[in-house]
Amino acid sequence: MIRDFFRRVLALMKKEFITIWNDPKTKGIIIGLPILQLLIFSNAVTMEVQNIDVVALDRAKSVESRELLSRFENSPRFRNFYYVDNETDFKNKLDTQRVQIGILINNDFSKNIKSGRTAAVQIVSDGRQTNSASIASGYASQIIMGYGAEINSSSSTLGGGASAGASINPSVRNWFNPNLEYKWYILTVIVAMLSLVTTLILTALSIARERELGTFDQLIVSPLSSFEILLGKSVPPLIIAMTLTMVMTGIVVVFFHIPFAGSFLLFMISIFISLLAIVGVGLYISAICNTQQQAILSAMTFMMPAVLLSGFISPIEDMPVFLQYLTWLNPVRFFMVLTRGIFLKGMGFGDVVSNLIPLIIIASITLMLAGRTFKRKLG
Repeated sequence: MIRDFFRRVLALMKKEFITIWNDPKTKGIIIGLPILQLLIFSNAVTMEVQNIDVVALDRAKSVESRELLSRFENSPRFRNFYYVDNETDFKNKLDTQRVQIGILINNDFSKNIKSGRTAAVQIVSDGRQTNSASIASGYASQIIMGYGAEINSSSSTLGGGASAGASINPSVRNWFNPNLEYKWYILTVIVAMLSLVTTLILTALSIARERELGTFDQLIVSPLSSFEILLGKSVPPLIIAMTLTMVMTGIVVVFFHIPFAGSFLLFMISIFISLLAIVGVGLYISAICNTQQQAILSAMTFMMPAVLLSGFISPIEDMPVFLQYLTWLNPVRFFMVLTRGIFLKGMGFGDVVSNLIPLIIIASITLMLAGRTFKRKLG
């Protein structure tokens, strides 16, 4: 019985691979187009940052340090402001992407100002968000240097003093992407995007293609059950997308010299579960569409809001509260976090699992919905 099950499913999978490979248009979409987009988007895509969340570790706890931090709190460019008492919490806020930058003020900050020496303030940015990190660091440096100039101006007006000649030197460090190479950010995101788009289009076309070509009735009268048909239709796109992802990852590492910091096994598991969620969406689209044109239009209709609500264009924290909750239904959101985190940061097992759990739930829901829709169509 089990042998017959696998034999039927493998036969349908073989037919699906042959159909995809013998179609020149489909072959061009799944092979040539993603590689071309990878090369084009790496140089063409730009983004703009709007709001900035900050974590502050104030070891000085003086009038001068509090005055400096108040400049950040009152700036319209910064939104949420978190105060922490130790480096562990400081690092955790940046690791989990709760904030875009961190400000660290040492114990000798006020002493150096009063002595007329240079006082250092360290700005730590999250290099995974390259564009945001660069702009946020620039805003922070402007505020710090402006405060230093104001101290000197006040000292001169009052006739000099110990703080005359003091300066504040902002020292910027970028974590996870030290030189803020924009391609480090954009290419890791594009790898995720292209693998998801490939999977969605292939699964969306699978059943719709059978209807358009008139071979769907042959599937219905075949000894294959609805589960076997869905399994045979979903596995080939998964294999193709996984293979394509490995190829693109190799291109990013070898030709663009972007270091892979995390676990490749966790990376592939994350890709597989993310693609399962997209397979469910694609099969549902394919089950309700009668032509391939309808399937492609429906897939594009899904992908546009999915990308916009993924944090790729703008941070999720900057969106309205309603849309922030809506992003929890979006598998692209979690796949973005996993791709950037594993690739650039070396995200740990616990953080990976916390993002995989929503993906597993989404995959279960979408696959169940696709299965029920397909059975209803068969009936």
